[in-house]
Amino acid sequence: MASITVHNSLKPGGTVPFVPREEGKISWYACGPTVYDSSHLGHARNYVSTDIIRRILMHHFGFKVNFVMNYTDVDDKIIIRARRRRLLELEKEKPYTAEEIRDLVSKAFTAYAKSNLPLLESDSAPLDEKNYQERKQAGYGNVLAGGTLSGEGKPSDAEAKVKMHLNNLDSAAQALQNGTGYDGAEEILLPYLDSLYKETIDTSDQTMFTDLTQAMERAFEKDMSDLNVLPPDEVTRVTEYVPQIVTFVEKIVEKGFAYEANGSVYFDISAFEKAGNTYARLRPESKNDKALQEEGEGSLSKGLEGKKRSGDFALWKQSKKGEPFWPSPWGLGRPGWHIECSVMASDKLGEQMDIHSGGIDLAFPHHDNELAQSEAYFHVCDKGEHSWVKYFLHMGHLSISGSKMSKSLKNFQTIQDALATTYTARNMRIVFLMGRWNDGVEISPDMRKQADSWETTLDNFFTNTKAKLSEAGTLDAGVKDLSLTGGSGSGLLAELEQAKKDLNAALSNSFDTPAAMQVILRLVRDANKSSDSLQAVEAVARWVTKIVGIFGLDAAAKAPYDGLGWVSAGATNVDPKVGIKPYAAAYAKVKQDVESLALAEESVKTLLGQQNPEVEFSELEKSGEKDIEKLALPYLRATSRLRDELRALVSTATLEPATKQGVLSLSDRIRDYDLTDLGVQLDDQTDKPSLIKFVPASRLIAAREEKAALLAEKARQKEEARKAREKAEEEKWAKAKVPPQDIFKGDAKYQEWDAEGLPTKLADGSEVPKSQVKKLKKEWDRQKKLHDEYLAKFRASS
Repeated sequence: MASITVHNSLKPGGTVPFVPREEGKISWYACGPTVYDSSHLGHARNYVSTDIIRRILMHHFGFKVNFVMNYTDVDDKIIIRARRRRLLELEKEKPYTAEEIRDLVSKAFTAYAKSNLPLLESDSAPLDEKNYQERKQAGYGNVLAGGTLSGEGKPSDAEAKVKMHLNNLDSAAQALQNGTGYDGAEEILLPYLDSLYKETIDTSDQTMFTDLTQAMERAFEKDMSDLNVLPPDEVTRVTEYVPQIVTFVEKIVEKGFAYEANGSVYFDISAFEKAGNTYARLRPESKNDKALQEEGEGSLSKGLEGKKRSGDFALWKQSKKGEPFWPSPWGLGRPGWHIECSVMASDKLGEQMDIHSGGIDLAFPHHDNELAQSEAYFHVCDKGEHSWVKYFLHMGHLSISGSKMSKSLKNFQTIQDALATTYTARNMRIVFLMGRWNDGVEISPDMRKQADSWETTLDNFFTNTKAKLSEAGTLDAGVKDLSLTGGSGSGLLAELEQAKKDLNAALSNSFDTPAAMQVILRLVRDANKSSDSLQAVEAVARWVTKIVGIFGLDAAAKAPYDGLGWVSAGATNVDPKVGIKPYAAAYAKVKQDVESLALAEESVKTLLGQQNPEVEFSELEKSGEKDIEKLALPYLRATSRLRDELRALVSTATLEPATKQGVLSLSDRIRDYDLTDLGVQLDDQTDKPSLIKFVPASRLIAAREEKAALLAEKARQKEEARKAREKAEEEKWAKAKVPPQDIFKGDAKYQEWDAEGLPTKLADGSEVPKSQVKKLKKEWDRQKKLHDEYLAKFRASS
């Protein structure tokens, strides 16, 4: 087994050797999502990066990984979101008049501003939709312009939160001005209605919560599938573990590390430390951070009392009205946030696990509290501290303009929106691979450009290699005498062996994917420039295919990734006869159009008569081939041969102009439309058959449209230039038509002229200055010359 080092949050200051509890096996618990809203790119960063490490450990280093992930389906955010949604639904059912709805929205508007944006307040008059814009600029103009609340430093989460609240008020102010009722005002109505009616909601029926969490869980699973994230080996949910959570908390209380107060149970940090344990091992500097402590307890816990110390955190919370509840020895209540992971991870993985992972924002207080309560549960007197987790892996933030991407800040792009508008799953994963998993990432245009370039380089390499192997008839045979795991040689093969060593060193160094990506890129560029055999290039392509498969960059590929290039979308269980229909139809159309040209050349007639792609396809089908690209090749080769023959005729045969034009047009159409629309690119080669390449149709069509647009633009510019020349010519001769004696006669600046029409006196009666006379004479001479040209040109033509 390779020697691996990792960045372990429990051991700050560099990497440490990675030695699992059991050789060849890894137990891993990952904090899953709190399912109350759509997942965003920040979640993609966390779970895709986690997936990359998991795949590397499994498929590169050969570990057997037991990967457990939870869904947090009981949480303050879930309660608030579900309850508020229900309250808004109930409010909309009430028989309000339009004026009553407006009054409700107006009150919510004022309450929202007072609670979240104090700088909008003024002693002069109450805030309303009419003075809102002026107050907004006066109070928060600096933040909106990219500044900070304090006027110093760079914008962060605080400024992002202000912008979120202002956006909500913008929408509500617009709703009030337009009289649209509830539409546009939902975000300010939700907290207002909650403040009025939250205690009236019957929570004995928990479907209002489960309807939300189950829908969000399904959405998350789709997001992960679309991102090619491997599903967990086991999934746990808080709602399925409440009895075990109660038992777990009871044991912590029995051991003296927790206490009950007013129906809630709190962890006793002081007692834990006095027993020789360490609290806040991940983030000791945050131990007394009250803001983080309050965030960890949840917004619904502010009214709970009875803590011995402010840093003590809830293991079990007394349920208030409007909250879900379960029975316990301390009364009706619900689990604290942190306790869930301790119970579920311990149930699945025992008293110690190899890896625990999650986003860096969970380090304190969530993960530090997990460690404390778990190690309290497993604590045995006189045996020292218990180590519940061997390696804590924290994925870095994804940031936007200096502030983390967050649901609560609403400064996020959902995964589905990103995949629909900005990224492909592969491209997004490449972006994350180009950054260290434990570092923060702020996606910049340069980073996107580098990722696009990396992907394009590999796309072209795979496409060209497969096309050349197909042309040589060796694609299916593969590399016969070159090992992907060993061997020696010189030139490209030596570079391949070095690349294997370099990549292994990078991945052994805490999964350094940026370095690994550069290793791949250098090798591919070397292969593109290499004059070594096609067999050596194929060996490189197959090894690169294996690595990108391990990284999860090919959703259609399966371990052990022994293919070449991206697995085609057509490599499925589609009926071969159905799958090749478009290619067969394209060939039939091309054959018919060539026949309609009625060319006399024997080479064309022979080719039309001899080609029979159906027979070759039938043989492939009988062999069990399912890859549509391979099944389509007989038809594509036949089409390409016909086109190659047409191109040859243009340069070798004596064709009538109309026939020659028809041949050229058909040849271009086959390449630019018939095959492009099928995702097939033909590269013309001198004295050789055209090279057949499979390229996504969308990319080829986009390139065709871009080319057409450039040609259209060039034609437009040419036409505009022609019109400009015609206009200039017209204006030139219109001016030339005027005799030089008349050019100054109509100018009001002068009152007298000589016999040749040159001004002698200005309008005020004074003599024209000598300096001006010289200029006027030069202009007169130019006009005379131009007029003489006019006379010569138009008298001659008449």
